[in-house]
Parts: sequence; structure tokens; C-alpha cells
Amino acid sequence: MDTAPTASTPQRRLHRVEAAAEILGVKRSTAYEEIRLGRLRTVRIGRCRRIPTEYIDDYIDLLKREAASTSH
Repeated sequence: MDTAPTASTPQRRLHRVEAAAEILGVKRSTAYEEIRLGRLRTVRIGRCRRIPTEYIDDYIDLLKREAASTSH
């Protein structure tokens, strides 16, 4: 079964912390720690915390920059 988003299926842009952790391949506790440290940004909707897709991309870019700076 094809689960890729189609033109009629909107792609999710706000993710729960658990889903973002899964996307990133880290544990939920790691995601919350990165949020606490300010490295993984979030938005609030009422009392709920969500992570926009672009913030996940920003976090990945941060990790890449850190890896590049330590490899030199």
C-alpha cells in the first residue's frame, strides 16, 4: 500500500514531540532534552507543544554544522 502523500492528501507540517523524535531517529527523552536545551525549537498550540517540519530541518542542519566543525 502506498502511504506517500498525494495532491489530495495534505502533508503534516506540525508534529508531536514523539513523532519528531521518530523522524529524527532518536528517543523521545532525547528530543525533550534537545527542546529543553533550546536546540530543537517548538511552537505551542494551547497547552500542546508541536514541532514544525522546518524546525526539524533546522535541527538537522545544526547537527550537520556541529559535525563539520568537529571534523576539522
